[in-house]
Amino acid sequence: MTETTVNADEIAKFSAMADDWWDPDGDFKPLHKFNPVRLAYIRDWALKHFGRSETDRHPLAGLKLLDIGCGGGLLTEPLTRLGATVTGVDAGARNIAVAKLHAERMGLSIDYRETTSEALAAEGVSYDIVLNMEVVEHVDNVPLYMKSCADLVAPGGLLVSATINRTLRALALAKFGAEYVLRWLPAGTHDWNKFLTPDELRALITRNGLRILDEAGVVFHPLADEWRKSTDMGVNYMLLAERPPAQGT
Repeated sequence: MTETTVNADEIAKFSAMADDWWDPDGDFKPLHKFNPVRLAYIRDWALKHFGRSETDRHPLAGLKLLDIGCGGGLLTEPLTRLGATVTGVDAGARNIAVAKLHAERMGLSIDYRETTSEALAAEGVSYDIVLNMEVVEHVDNVPLYMKSCADLVAPGGLLVSATINRTLRALALAKFGAEYVLRWLPAGTHDWNKFLTPDELRALITRNGLRILDEAGVVFHPLADEWRKSTDMGVNYMLLAERPPAQGT
């Protein structure tokens, strides 16, 4: 039997909310709030790493980008507008259907596929930028998942990962606070036991041939009602890694 990272309960949970992906006041409201800071992180590092100018209208033109667990397309659409050739994959058929419909309405060409990272890696394809954003805490067989993410990164390419730290503060804020007190997320969205510490995620990334280039925390500022990049990685955090360029390039 082929190994899989798919957790059927997680797919069902997010599929049930699929119609809300593009409602800024719906079930994915926190992700809409979170989107600007993670999008800026991806964009800024892509410009720096690939030597692009932020003044260009389409600064990511010519770069192949993969968003694993793309959901309804909250990252794929703005990155397509920046010029990247984007593929979005998700194991949930309803998520892909919503993403395709919204992209069509926006006049955007995005390659959406109902598949998994390991199935895509088995095809031998690779991308300049691979996104693993708020997905690793929802999959089964985390080592296989992270290996497939790394395998999809082309030489000289980037892997961007974002998740939640397994700390007591994250349990209080990202689990109980967000789901039961503030009701930012439906109850049961996260399982604290599936959160990874930065050390654990770093190890999974580097054992698969990538090297860490940067790390950053993300914190919520209630007075400004926005998320901002921070040095505090105690709850939400992002790791950036590179597959070293092929020798001679």
